[in-house]
Amino acid sequence: MPRFSIIVPSHGVTGRLPEALDSVLSQSFGDFELIPVHDTPTDAPAAAEVTAGHQARDSRVTPVHSPPSAGLAAARRTGLHTATGTYVLFLDGDDTLAPGALATLDARLRETDDPDVLHFEHERIPWWEGPATNPAALLVPKTPSGAFRPEEVPRLTGVHLPAWSAAYRRAFLAEHELTFNDGDFTDVSFGGLTMLAATRVAVLRTVLVRHLVRRQGSRMALPEAEHLELLDQVDLLLTRAAELGTPARRTGPLFEQLFALVLKTAARPRRLGSRRRDFFRRASILYRRHRPAGYRAPGGSVGVQHRLLAAGSYPAFQALRGANRAVSGSLARLPRPRGLRTRLRYARALRRPLDENLAVYCAYWGRGYACSPAAIHAKAAELAPHIRSVFLVEPEAVASVPEGVEYAVIGSHRAWELLARATYLVNNANFAEGVVKRPGSVHVQTQHGTPLKTMGVDQSTYPVVAAATGSFTKLLGRVDRWDYNLSSNRHSTEVWERAFPGSYEQLEYGYPRNDVYLTATADDVARIRRELGVPEGRTAVLYAPTHRDHHTGFETGLDLDAFCRAAGDDVVVLLRAHYFYDEGRALGDGRVIDVTGHRSSEDVCLAADALITDYSSIMFDYANLDRPIVVFADDWEVYRETRGVYFDLLAAPPGPVARSAEELARVFADGSYAGPASTAARARFRSRFCQFDDGRAAERVVRRVLLGEPPEAIPPLTPLAERVPAPAAAPLVRS
Repeated sequence: MPRFSIIVPSHGVTGRLPEALDSVLSQSFGDFELIPVHDTPTDAPAAAEVTAGHQARDSRVTPVHSPPSAGLAAARRTGLHTATGTYVLFLDGDDTLAPGALATLDARLRETDDPDVLHFEHERIPWWEGPATNPAALLVPKTPSGAFRPEEVPRLTGVHLPAWSAAYRRAFLAEHELTFNDGDFTDVSFGGLTMLAATRVAVLRTVLVRHLVRRQGSRMALPEAEHLELLDQVDLLLTRAAELGTPARRTGPLFEQLFALVLKTAARPRRLGSRRRDFFRRASILYRRHRPAGYRAPGGSVGVQHRLLAAGSYPAFQALRGANRAVSGSLARLPRPRGLRTRLRYARALRRPLDENLAVYCAYWGRGYACSPAAIHAKAAELAPHIRSVFLVEPEAVASVPEGVEYAVIGSHRAWELLARATYLVNNANFAEGVVKRPGSVHVQTQHGTPLKTMGVDQSTYPVVAAATGSFTKLLGRVDRWDYNLSSNRHSTEVWERAFPGSYEQLEYGYPRNDVYLTATADDVARIRRELGVPEGRTAVLYAPTHRDHHTGFETGLDLDAFCRAAGDDVVVLLRAHYFYDEGRALGDGRVIDVTGHRSSEDVCLAADALITDYSSIMFDYANLDRPIVVFADDWEVYRETRGVYFDLLAAPPGPVARSAEELARVFADGSYAGPASTAARARFRSRFCQFDDGRAAERVVRRVLLGEPPEAIPPLTPLAERVPAPAAAPLVRS
């Protein structure tokens, strides 16, 4: 029997789950079993992959499954059923154990002769920046130095302390049938019930858990939480205390602490919405039913709240808390579009019902009909023709909109009216600051690449890019509009969760823009090459460098004419600058074709027989074609320090790495750009970054989002080995 069973529910925190598990497995005290609890592998393949990897490395890891619909309580119950340790600990999937925590805990348990419950301190770590706090230091009152009976410290009720800030003797939990009740507020009743049942308790005044404070805050603070369930837990706990004949010395503090939570919730009407009066009415009934004999309410304004709750006077309570002013103030801060007439039109449109058959799309801040929004738009016309789809574009991009695609010009009255009434909004960047997220609307963030460079709030520690990014507060406000976020691989799933913290659902469906790499034919490739002006029989090499935040304009970073001369007579270069730039360079002798202005980067990739890039995310998309990729990394160290990266590209590249123009020309001249070593590196890269791109991403999004099909009905992924990429036009290696 192990000393500790450590239960780690992982739903919704896959991005940080490896850190949580590693913090346990790296403990100096090794007598434990680690029980990760995640959704079924079908529902949560990323979490299953993480836990399976840890299980393969360490026999102490025993993953179990619990359906996400059952919630946190069921996940913990599942873990408890599996546990065999003397003591049970709970850890959230994005929290970590402090180094040496288990050794310190074991020593304290032995010192206090194995009590029923041992409470310890924890740190709350801000999700972004700021000092850590130790709330348990204030919540845990002064206690005897050894183990003690709960009646000796009546203010230690357990209701303010989370389940992951204590160790519980498993036999004690089993004897009293103590477990987690369903609902959002299960820690309240579990902590209170364990303290009511315990006969010996101890405290360890050392931080053992580092708890990450999520940007959305506690689940208890969110509007969508079932706040009436808090009252269920209060009723259950106080009823149990009465059944046990708990003395008034203990029930007084328990009652007061529970109703402090109730009043805190009642004072925030936005959490409760239309149920705020029902919540207050029922809380008032419970207050009168469970108020201990001789109980005296606190003094000051808190005491006034107690008296109003006892009297059931919600209007007076509401006036006391200034709830109306808080609500009106928050509404006044809502952003609005520029221009008085536009604001008025938009405000009127917001008062009209949502159009359940209207979808609005945008890509690259209105630069044109492109990327994943365009792919979803096209698939929606096929699978959901009843939905009207409108693409938003800037005035200069109107001419590039394909025939038959309905569009609106960004900033126009019509565009704002469409944004106000659309049920579905799809973007690969973000809609304007003034767009209001209406209840019932569905925002889909498609992203526009796999992240090598830092993104979102991760950019905050890199001064050059942080200065260009602008307000991170506004960025996060835009993230809060997202309902769904697309991912093309597990790496992206983990990065998006950290870089764009929000309450959206990750859809590991692949990038719709990459579908064409699996569906295009040889005829399509030949046609595109003719349109781009690629001479027949030539090897077309796409050169696509990324933007550098420390540069003020586009610089190729490579003498393309010299490269062509050195690489061979049959090589032509397709130059595509980053989308921040309208054009790459003037044409030279015809061997360099500037395709920067071409609407579709997917077309350009299909036309190319090989890719040269530095650190652009285009390499991840192009890898779906299984064609040669060469990394030109002449300034890797500078880029890594100024922009920040998520992994060492040079240690895990998709093909040969050239650190100079001479090396780059040589790998093409000698054919090694497409040799066996290149093929092997690309296979490893594809297995990591082409996981979900199988040609059906757009279909999955349309079925799930626009047609409302359940997750289990969505087409499964085609295994990587069974996918057939679009064929290249030219042979890979010349004699």
